[in-house]
Amino acid sequence: MKTTIKFILMSGLIGLFSCGSSEQSANTDTANSGAETESPAAGQSAVQDNVSNPNVVQIAVGSKDHTTLVAAVKAASLVDALSNAGPFTVFAPTNAAFDKLPAGTVEGLLQPDKLDALSDILEYHVFVGVLPLENFKDGQTFNQVNLKNITISMQDGKPVINGKAHILASIPASNGIIHVIDEVLLPGQ
Repeated sequence: MKTTIKFILMSGLIGLFSCGSSEQSANTDTANSGAETESPAAGQSAVQDNVSNPNVVQIAVGSKDHTTLVAAVKAASLVDALSNAGPFTVFAPTNAAFDKLPAGTVEGLLQPDKLDALSDILEYHVFVGVLPLENFKDGQTFNQVNLKNITISMQDGKPVINGKAHILASIPASNGIIHVIDEVLLPGQ
């Protein structure tokens, strides 16, 4: 099911880019009367909307506690995907959570040859659908975008992800919900 949703999402993005490029070329040709200048195509994140509630990416970008996460999402080219309609549940580690990783881990993952590993980790923080805080129950598992499961346990009546990540806050977004967490979730751990 997640593979199908991911395929549909990616197909839609490809279709959107290809349609946008054709329209943009036609508009550029008309506007420039034969000039050879074209603007680069922009994705969903380039849509300007000052009326609607912010999406998960816009909320993260506006948070001083999520600059590392935002840099990683940009490096992995996931901004446009996470700016789409979703809905998404994003488990968003704080900068302090990234600081708990061994020295050099984040910098290493931002290297061009490590972007697949970075994408895998980031996709492990995203669920397609909305998971409200009050619906979490002990023993639940959720299949994340990278097709690996997270497990919920309850400690003192509060959900904990994979036995260690605590939810510090939950923020509704126009395309889902963000659960701010105090640990980076690593697939296989």
